[in-house]
Amino acid sequence: MKLTRLAAVGLAGSAALIMASSAFAADYTLSVNTALSTSDPLYKGLEAFVENVDKRTNGALEVKLFPNSQLGPDEDVLEQARVGAPVAVVVDGGRLAVFENEFGILGAPYLASGYDGIRKVVTSDLFETWVQKLRAASGHQVLSFNWWQGERHLLTNKPVTKPADLDGLALRTPGAPVWTETVKAMGGVPTPMPFADVYSGLQLNTIDGTEVQLPAVIGANLQEVISHITKTGHINLITGLVTSAIWFDSLPEDLQVALREEALKAGDIASYGTRDALAKIEEDLKASGVTVSEIDLTPFVEATEGVYETLGYTELRKQVNEMLGQ
Repeated sequence: MKLTRLAAVGLAGSAALIMASSAFAADYTLSVNTALSTSDPLYKGLEAFVENVDKRTNGALEVKLFPNSQLGPDEDVLEQARVGAPVAVVVDGGRLAVFENEFGILGAPYLASGYDGIRKVVTSDLFETWVQKLRAASGHQVLSFNWWQGERHLLTNKPVTKPADLDGLALRTPGAPVWTETVKAMGGVPTPMPFADVYSGLQLNTIDGTEVQLPAVIGANLQEVISHITKTGHINLITGLVTSAIWFDSLPEDLQVALREEALKAGDIASYGTRDALAKIEEDLKASGVTVSEIDLTPFVEATEGVYETLGYTELRKQVNEMLGQ
């Protein structure tokens, strides 16, 4: 059957529209997974990353965000990245330590103070050697590792002032050795589970508490199922934006440079935003009825000192301390 002139014109017009829309599609797409909710102050840094990468690359590289672990647990996304998938994940050093051991020290107890302290570590020449080792060991590419989520504290339903108060308490923590050894050293029973399950775990008493940074408390509404927050600050939670080395290497060099530079800038936006939000978050938690306590940290610092030796980080800690002037 022959097309009428009008139909032919219509089809040609549709084809032109399709071709035009395709011309504006990004050449590359990166899907970023995070366990954080959109209300977390760190998420604003991710949104800035999306916008700034789009501007910097003139739309050639599109970044898509997937909060609340929509792409799956961090470990699953890391495995996808290993085989070349165009995915990235906001992840802590403990989870990367299974591929390259040095990363684990970033989650070790009382390593550095606040964001400015830990930032010196993750932007150093020493850290960049770890980045290259990770690429070789697992096929992961660090875009930047300056995504600070705050210091982690203890969440329980009873007062805690010393390590002995944690005796026998099942405390949720990520499963990486640096986390479990820290909780064990503080006196608790480390209980690994996905963060998404923490609320129900506390509600059903399958765990007695958890340790987490303040923004995540609000993001997961944990103030509804715990009564006490003890500000131990035992882990200075620094995380990184990690993607596939295979995918990263497939990018033109200018996009590789843009991606790493914009990730570093966005990490600062996220981290300083987090720092500025902490006081208000603490006020909101107190207003909700949670008791937030400052304590003498000395017993916890002393109790966790042996974690470095247990995990083989004694010499590496000396290098980090020299860098920090400690």
